Amino acid sequence: MTRYVGSIDQGTTSTRFIIFDRGGDIISIAQKEHEQIYPRPGWVEHDPVEIWRNTQEVIAGALAQKGLTAGDLACVGITNQRETAIVWDRRTGLPLHNAVVWMDTRTDQLVAHFAAEGGQDRLRARTGLPLATYFSGLKLRWLLDNVPAVRKAAESGDLLFGTADSWVVWNLTGGTEGGRHLTDVTNASRTQMMDLETLDWDGEILDLFAIPRTCLPQIRSSSEVYGEGTGVLAGVPVAGILGDQQAALFGQACLQPGEAKNTYGTGCFMLMNTGHKPSHSSHGLLTTLAYKLGEDRAVYALEGSIAIAGALVQWLRDNLGLVKSAAEIEALATSVEDNGDVYFVPAFSGLYAPHWKESARGVIAGLTRFANKGHIARAALEATAYQTREVIDAMTKDSGVTIRELRVDGGMVVNEFLMQFQADILDVPVVRPRVVETTALGAAYAAGLATGYWHSTTDISDNWGIDKRWRPAMEESRREQLFAAWNKAVSCSLDWAV
Repeated sequence: MTRYVGSIDQGTTSTRFIIFDRGGDIISIAQKEHEQIYPRPGWVEHDPVEIWRNTQEVIAGALAQKGLTAGDLACVGITNQRETAIVWDRRTGLPLHNAVVWMDTRTDQLVAHFAAEGGQDRLRARTGLPLATYFSGLKLRWLLDNVPAVRKAAESGDLLFGTADSWVVWNLTGGTEGGRHLTDVTNASRTQMMDLETLDWDGEILDLFAIPRTCLPQIRSSSEVYGEGTGVLAGVPVAGILGDQQAALFGQACLQPGEAKNTYGTGCFMLMNTGHKPSHSSHGLLTTLAYKLGEDRAVYALEGSIAIAGALVQWLRDNLGLVKSAAEIEALATSVEDNGDVYFVPAFSGLYAPHWKESARGVIAGLTRFANKGHIARAALEATAYQTREVIDAMTKDSGVTIRELRVDGGMVVNEFLMQFQADILDVPVVRPRVVETTALGAAYAAGLATGYWHSTTDISDNWGIDKRWRPAMEESRREQLFAAWNKAVSCSLDWAV
């Protein structure tokens, strides 16, 4: 009997269920978007009930496409949007507030409060992270301070907190009927409450943020059997959890120190494997957990996080009506010969790595009467490549490793113009793998390794293959001219919100 591995990919804009075979190829896929809720400028929320409902629907849909049942799956893995905070009641199983999404900026005053004594990097040595609105620990603090139902549940001991993986696992393994409240080291490392060395919640940070330990999930490895599924996945071992960017690193077979990948999704996230010791950044990058396989030693990574990449194309579509679908952006961008000296800095939620400027805001610079919608579309795509160049430059300074090629994945890698421009502005080859759904694939690999479906990480390396390679073709003088103008545009975006 042929068996497969399922992967739940709970992302920022949608939830997917993908079924893979032993070669890492896709057998079936189903996807459903969920609502983006914007209560105020800078605030972004999701409905956890909608996310769980969609999760069940896409699992059923992907199975039905190929006439499969839960019994055809050897195991299931989970990958997820990482820093999004969800709170719910352990008795009722109901959320106590909408999920506060990773790009939400409502905790800016809390960030300023805790940075006032000790600075923005006061917790970096222990957590690898600067104080920023990005991470979920202060989102939980905000919910405790501002939502009476959350505070009441905490006082009664009924409050449960987690990122999207914890919410999905708890529901998938039974919910109020014995659901497992846990997370893995990669997601825990994005809360700013876990110690990078001990891989446990840091008591001093919990005291500083006034977070009750009783509401936090148990921290587990990224690859082990956590429990069995119920409902549409009844009896299937739930055996792998990886935050989405770490899952992509794993799925891209970046298993050796110095190997790096970049994922072009809602945001843009570059990770470099740094081995078994955390490498602390002095150039604006994050130190994070890459993965931990069962009882093996943890593997760490340096990360450059960019808040807005594909989300900028979505914004051009939904807010400005510049295109009717995201797929149209490439044709519009290539309708002009160059960017017309137009630069688009998408600092909608401030600037993340390597700047970490909460007060930055989006700007379009260099406009003249000559500029048209093609130039704006081109500038929007180029913005992702420039931001990636900033992160790679910082990564090279921190690690001392010069990246010889960049492995890429995510929804934007089908954009031929962007991939060629990325190679040009980096002056290194850009490589797209044969299977671009590396985030879901990484979670599938974690689950499959835990259950013996795959025997070792050698199977992961053997499965990885190249679909296309873009080589740089831009003159050095032109490359540096463009990047210098980009930096000038970035300077215009800084300190806009005070």
